[in-house]
Amino acid sequence: MQKRLRVLREPGKSTDRYNVPVPKGEYLQYGGQAIVEGVMMRSPRYFSVAVRAPNQEIVLQTEHIEKTWLGRQKWLKLPFLRGSLGILDAMSLGIRAMKFAAQIQLDPALQPAEEQTLALSGKDSKIVSKSSGQGAIGNIAIGLTMVGALAFGLIIFKALPLVASEWFKRFGVSPMGRNGIQGGLGIILFLGYLAVISRFPDIHRVFKYHGAEHKAINTLEADQDLTLENCKLQTRLHPRCGTSFAIVVLILDVLFGIIFLPRELVHGWGTVPNLTLRFFVNLALMFPFAGIAYEMIRMAGKFRHSGVVNALFAPGLATQLITTAEPDPDQIEVALTALKACVDAEDDKPPADVDDSLQESIA
Repeated sequence: MQKRLRVLREPGKSTDRYNVPVPKGEYLQYGGQAIVEGVMMRSPRYFSVAVRAPNQEIVLQTEHIEKTWLGRQKWLKLPFLRGSLGILDAMSLGIRAMKFAAQIQLDPALQPAEEQTLALSGKDSKIVSKSSGQGAIGNIAIGLTMVGALAFGLIIFKALPLVASEWFKRFGVSPMGRNGIQGGLGIILFLGYLAVISRFPDIHRVFKYHGAEHKAINTLEADQDLTLENCKLQTRLHPRCGTSFAIVVLILDVLFGIIFLPRELVHGWGTVPNLTLRFFVNLALMFPFAGIAYEMIRMAGKFRHSGVVNALFAPGLATQLITTAEPDPDQIEVALTALKACVDAEDDKPPADVDDSLQESIA
């Protein structure tokens, strides 16, 4: 089947230009995320979403990144503070990208020809019609899903190891030992969760798009033409990945929790109040840990060819063997389409009000 590219809104030049010059200083400002049947890429000023529609077209949308109130706060871009801003930025763009991908998958005009024929004939089909309230419903659904996922993560990866580790007190395990057990259980649960969900076919496809996104970014950072052939040869791992970021935050949390955070924070309080307080203290520490991890990930991206740096960030790279998979050529094509759209937009229409202090993106 011949594949076509449908551009919904794209401010740059042609999207099939493969040899795109980009200043090397800009490379670290390109990053992305994998979504359902697609990839979102972002550059300093633009973000693009490319999605493989059910009829096999690639649907592309590119938009200028508008500065939010948070994004205009200079102090939030200082080292060790910009990590939290980067997370919020990635979440915001990720939500928009996921909503766009869902709309493409449900668009009747983008279904396979046989399903469109069924719809026109009045027979049952899998096509879901759009409604006037779909946008609001979609936002609510995505919001509730993220809240539920956050609550699930806090219970499974924070509260459960904390409570379970306290059980070892009856065997005479010291407070520091229980802290170590808590950290170890958290890591085991996190890696186990990733390994389990990677076995689900739909999640595995998203992980393949994740691998395609990394390959595309690696091609750009290797100063090579953005072609399918060059992209295939790149590794699916990247030191500036969100997976590595999460692993660094987790390791910092474990080390700090073992060495510096007392098991009994307030003497005289009972076990339950102390564990509850420790849970919320651990939660609050995620923000400074995110800031530290962000700076470390930036360093890893800049010195990615250093053997020492690669050794230090080996746990994050190893975890990417779970959260990425070798992509198919069709998936690499989608990632390249999104990345080239961002590069073209940056090359052709740089806005005048750009803040050059924009932090690097997580790949």
